[in-house]
Amino acid sequence: MVRTQAKCVLLAISCALGVAAPAQAAQRRGGERLWLEAKGQQVHTQRSTLSQVARAAMPSVVSITTRQVSTEASGEEESQKGIGSGFIIHPDGYILTSDHVVEGASEISVTVLSPQGYPEEFPAEVVGEDARTDCALLRIRAGRPLPALKLSSASRVEVADWIVVIGNPFGLAHSVTVGVVSYKGRTEVTPNGRDGDFDYMQMDASINPGNSGGPVLDLRGNVVAIANAVNVAGQGIGFAVPIDIAKAVLPHLRAHGKVRRGWMGITVEDFSRDMATEFGLEGSRQGVVVSGVQEEGPAGRAGLRAGDVIVALNAQPVARAHMLRWQVSARGAGRSVMLQVRRGRLPLKLRVTLEDLPAEAAPVAPVAARPSPPSKPVRSP
Repeated sequence: MVRTQAKCVLLAISCALGVAAPAQAAQRRGGERLWLEAKGQQVHTQRSTLSQVARAAMPSVVSITTRQVSTEASGEEESQKGIGSGFIIHPDGYILTSDHVVEGASEISVTVLSPQGYPEEFPAEVVGEDARTDCALLRIRAGRPLPALKLSSASRVEVADWIVVIGNPFGLAHSVTVGVVSYKGRTEVTPNGRDGDFDYMQMDASINPGNSGGPVLDLRGNVVAIANAVNVAGQGIGFAVPIDIAKAVLPHLRAHGKVRRGWMGITVEDFSRDMATEFGLEGSRQGVVVSGVQEEGPAGRAGLRAGDVIVALNAQPVARAHMLRWQVSARGAGRSVMLQVRRGRLPLKLRVTLEDLPAEAAPVAPVAARPSPPSKPVRSP
């Protein structure tokens, strides 16, 4: 009797306050809810895609910890610890990362997810490094095949396309951020302190110290770039090395431990109105201007002169100086290239056999990353 009275009192209070009775009771009375209940287990397509990409890629993303030992003026040794990210590109344990993550390290360890989902740590060896493209190839021996990510191309994504970044920011392993491709073809940024030979991809996915070397994935789960740099003075401004650059240097790193670059012995500059006036090339609109030639270099021996305009390499149009440098560099020594040249109004074809980049022509070493104005990004440590 007491329980029945309590139940009636509770129902009366609920009605007085406008609170709905339990769902079963409402259904029995034929009442209606104040909301429409979603049916089934479907989720938003975009959320589903992003979740699937992250979940599938997670076992292939690794955390990298380094230790660098330096000797102080007093003779004492000082040890510095570094963190970074990387990702498995071959089941045999080959890992791609940013060179500045492992540069100068005395010890390198890599943490991967086991098949059961717990972290496993392995010592890593450096197979090859290339500071100019900021790429490094590592290897661990896990005693089992490891899950590898597939490498795609930066050309497969466009501005405003969604991308997923996975890494180890501030040591927080397997952190996922998402965003869009903000811009492609950034040449005005210098994350390693010097002009590059390729375009950077700009993105607004959040990256922080420790993200460097992690994969940038498209919605198919394929790698399109490597997280590389962040603007410390801005928000949502990050940069990545297109995966095409890494694919070009990886064979060199595995075979030689470094990149054997092709060299022509010339300096080139983007075509400009001032250049056209200086070299008497008014009306020219295509190509890059040769501003200097080493007479005893490959291009000099082939007959190239200062003031010539290179309009194509192996029948492919040349539009920017840095891209010509990259194309020559990536081909390596011993290969010959056909240059289409304009000398004044005279068209020429010159075949040049590339040589190894001499030591004195090598780029200067990268400088340490420091805070910079908003227009100047720096590398993630």
